[in-house]
Amino acid sequence: MAEAEVDLDAEKYEKHREAGEILAQVREEAAERCEVGTGYLELSEWAEDRIRELGGRPAFPVNVSVDEEAAHGAAAPDDDREVGEELVKLDLGVQIDGWLADTAVTVDLRGEPELVEAAEAALDAALETVAPGVEAGEVGAVIEETIDGDGYNPVVNLSGHGLGRWEQHTEPNVPNRAVEQSATFEVGDVVAIEPFATTGSGKVREGAQEEIYALETERSVRDRAARRALEQITEEFRTLPFAARWLDGPRAEMALRRLTAEGVVHGYPVLKEREGELVSQKEHTVIVTDDDCEVTTRSR
Repeated sequence: MAEAEVDLDAEKYEKHREAGEILAQVREEAAERCEVGTGYLELSEWAEDRIRELGGRPAFPVNVSVDEEAAHGAAAPDDDREVGEELVKLDLGVQIDGWLADTAVTVDLRGEPELVEAAEAALDAALETVAPGVEAGEVGAVIEETIDGDGYNPVVNLSGHGLGRWEQHTEPNVPNRAVEQSATFEVGDVVAIEPFATTGSGKVREGAQEEIYALETERSVRDRAARRALEQITEEFRTLPFAARWLDGPRAEMALRRLTAEGVVHGYPVLKEREGELVSQKEHTVIVTDDDCEVTTRSR
């Protein structure tokens, strides 16, 4: 039985494209604003407000991850941290009616251009490889070979991923190294490809800090503040990640702790290389087309 033809002009793909166009603009503007002395909270709220101003909504909290941190760094509600002479990864997402785009850039404030370029070159090579019928492991092999060739290691326990409606991580999984068995790209797949290059071993671990959360289950809770928080989460964010600082109400922080303790939501710990090592990242979202792929988050 022949596969049904995919309409790449369908409304959902137009919304993916719209999300990507907004995100490309905000990524470039946020990178320009990321300077030594810029506050984590100031930068994050500016970018999230800018997304809304341009007609989208944040798909997840802005990630501000520095030096050995690879992902999930984010501003706390009263965060007073400022960016220093560091390697800063900005990871941002936009959703339009639940259809997503995801992108990341590394801002080099410490003078590590070769490491930054390694992730960028790996992404460029990966984008040249993506096409229907290509296995995701082939893309991983290209990423690994490019980063290895530049004298660094890929982060092998992080990967790219599919994007669904209200789902930030779906199939296909796109590894950052060669694997023998993997998913095959199909026309219409929407995928975030995100190489990480590191001076370290290539494996990240969970840190202690958590500022990003997501709904685990809609199980009822007895505490009134926790119920209010859960209502906001299910109505506004659904299954997408959210920040503690996005919750309303005077007891929001306490309510979030209760929801976490009861397993209703789960946190995303900061993911880190060994102390003293450095990580760079570059990410684009693509739509797999009949012949290759369309990059939705490329600057116009």
